[in-house]
Amino acid sequence: MSDLVPEADHGDLVLAVRARARLVDHVGDAVGDLHDGASAGALVAIILFDAGGPQAALGAVCGGLATAAAVHLLAWRWGVHGYRLVLVGIGASAVLGSATSFPYVRADIGKAAQAASWMIGSLNARDWTDVRIAALGLVPLAPLVLVYARRLTLLQMGDDTAAALGVPPERSRLVLLCAGTGLTAMAVAAAGPIPFVAMAAPQLARRVTRAAGPHLLPAAWTGALRVSAADLATQRLTGSALLPVGVVTGIAGGAYLAWLLRGERGAGRI
Repeated sequence: MSDLVPEADHGDLVLAVRARARLVDHVGDAVGDLHDGASAGALVAIILFDAGGPQAALGAVCGGLATAAAVHLLAWRWGVHGYRLVLVGIGASAVLGSATSFPYVRADIGKAAQAASWMIGSLNARDWTDVRIAALGLVPLAPLVLVYARRLTLLQMGDDTAAALGVPPERSRLVLLCAGTGLTAMAVAAAGPIPFVAMAAPQLARRVTRAAGPHLLPAAWTGALRVSAADLATQRLTGSALLPVGVVTGIAGGAYLAWLLRGERGAGRI
């Protein structure tokens, strides 16, 4: 790597990787790349195939699964560990960012405007069809994730410890990855890629509960409450629901990210 990257840029890259690793450890943003993959799949379905709700959901699921498989395979080396997964995730995010830009070039102005509005994330004009799309992933997959919650707690202790306690690390991680992909894809298909919800909700839930563990249910309720509060704020600020909820969550999430990075830097961790 040192032959390909200048020394100063190499230091910046290492710092960025460490910063992202610390953030992933603190906020539990394990589905960020799946979120990007689901967004890309749904966007391709909307623009290139003129898809509606169910077809966009299928595109989101396909995009999320493809991203999950690619990241897992590229990061695999006798297991998936540490900074390797972070580096692969950074590369995947860059590739998916380009992939989501390409359909705009092929689309007419009307579809491009519709897709751009959808990419911000919004609850405007949502109906029971969108609720059914979200429920299609929530009903079968949420119980599976809750059943595996204890295994997730043991996996946080390390693969060797989890295996010694009777939990198969790779199989458990694969099941959780597939379930998380499905839940993420259905949420993206129903409301668009609303930013900074998956990143902030686990950390806020951890601060509220003040307990160890993955905080799955508190994080889910915190995320739902945060989106509802942002939607209410858009209505109060504009007098209507025309402002996408993703604008408010993006502003609040950016401020939260800056605060978190400042605290990590002050503690000397990055």
